[in-house]
Amino acid sequence: MREQIAFLRQTRRRFKTTGAIAPSSRFLAGAMTRYLVRDDRPVRILEIGPGTGAVTRRIVKLLKPQDRLDLVELNDDFAAILERRFRTDASFRRVVDQTTLSNCSLQEFRTDLQYDFVISGLPLNNFSAEMVREIFEIYFRLLAPVGVLSYFEYMYVRPIRKLVTAGEEKARLQALDEIMRSYRSRHHLRTDWVFANLPPAWVQHLRNDDDTPASETPDNVSAVGSIS
Repeated sequence: MREQIAFLRQTRRRFKTTGAIAPSSRFLAGAMTRYLVRDDRPVRILEIGPGTGAVTRRIVKLLKPQDRLDLVELNDDFAAILERRFRTDASFRRVVDQTTLSNCSLQEFRTDLQYDFVISGLPLNNFSAEMVREIFEIYFRLLAPVGVLSYFEYMYVRPIRKLVTAGEEKARLQALDEIMRSYRSRHHLRTDWVFANLPPAWVQHLRNDDDTPASETPDNVSAVGSIS
């Protein structure tokens, strides 16, 4: 309850960088970690914008002894909650030696590593087109060859906003469409529709491989009802 209150407080104060009205559901967390579940090799994972740790909880349960998890969280209060979880929560404490937490923006994050999985909770629809373009460039710079990027956005938010706005805001949203469509056309792997979340969300999975199929077929688009 304390973490839920903290989330709502940060949403009110910093909606542009929080971008949500509630922590991610377990169904969304399951969809975001879909490809991590299937990978048996030692892997490096980067979670960007973990918030209070709703998706992180799913990730730490899946971590194997040889895996590495790095977290990047801009919000000081959320970073403090995550630090406390790694001290006090048994499932988080189990992997504390495999995990690092950086309290900074993605643009300020410095590493020489590349990651097999980049899992992002950043509220891309709230940012300028220039920032989103920069963020995607960083995503793919940090992804190892054939690494998978998983990110989400709330269903129909951008299309609805475009209908009810004009001028610079509409131009911003159209530019976001073009940027995201460009990356999906080259790297699309799968789309999950997660209805059991507040609000419902799309999870986009992109692979750092130019041979990735671009079209969405029944095999790579799914509605998520429950994920164990």
